Amino acid sequence: MTSHREGILSVHASVLIFGLTALFSKLISLSAIEITLLRSIFAALSIAFYIIFLKENLRLASSRDYLIAMLLGLFLGTHWVTYFHAMQVSSIAIGIIALYTYPVITVFLEPFFHGERPHIKDIISALVVLFGIYLLVPEFAINNQTAQGIFWGVLSAFLFAMRNIIHGRYFKAYPARHALFYQTLFIIFLLLPFASHIIIEVSSQQWLQLILLGVFFTALPHTLFANSLLHLKAKTVGLIGCMQVLYGTLFAAIFLAELPDWKTIAGGLIVISAAAYETITAAKRN
Repeated sequence: MTSHREGILSVHASVLIFGLTALFSKLISLSAIEITLLRSIFAALSIAFYIIFLKENLRLASSRDYLIAMLLGLFLGTHWVTYFHAMQVSSIAIGIIALYTYPVITVFLEPFFHGERPHIKDIISALVVLFGIYLLVPEFAINNQTAQGIFWGVLSAFLFAMRNIIHGRYFKAYPARHALFYQTLFIIFLLLPFASHIIIEVSSQQWLQLILLGVFFTALPHTLFANSLLHLKAKTVGLIGCMQVLYGTLFAAIFLAELPDWKTIAGGLIVISAAAYETITAAKRN
């Protein structure tokens, strides 16, 4: 019972924090690439200190694992950049809803890694998600901000799904904190050539925001989320994770006065329902 309670508290705390994380895409007046670079620096430092405190060995078992960690970092870094960019060009609600197409994308892509075909139920779920996305888009035009947000959000979901699939297949032997450390470390090297100039231009207020984002809104919730998987079924964690859409939309309405219209609410409900359904069915298959 104590273990179950710890898992429930961990996953709810992590999802609540993830919902607040979305606000930084609007609060920090930097580009998505710049935010991701500086966020990763503070996340990597805080995770490194935590691992050193635990007196754990940071080395990976083989050179192949370092290459996999680099690939995971590539997917995670581009996921963070596209996710924040989606919310910057549209709204937080649109960005989060588009991101939560990733459970359907995951179950659609994962069979190809096993030499299988997607199940018919997964194809139906994908069609349902497409309908939900269709409701979100006011017009299919390149200069439409909502359409741009959905495009970048769905791309972010694809990158996140790829990262999760590869991690689960090739890197699950390592603790989540080790995996996140190497991924954020590679993100730093990946983005430094594109955003290193911003370091000398960041204001003291922005540094405070970035420290909060990197330590308390990146390293902490990822650690809590990983801890919840030790005590709860993946299905339970996935379903509670869908509440991030509610939290993020609610916080955006309270702190940024971003109120979703009825199309966003209807499309969001359809997308999240499909995500919840796929989370349940995937857990049953496993």
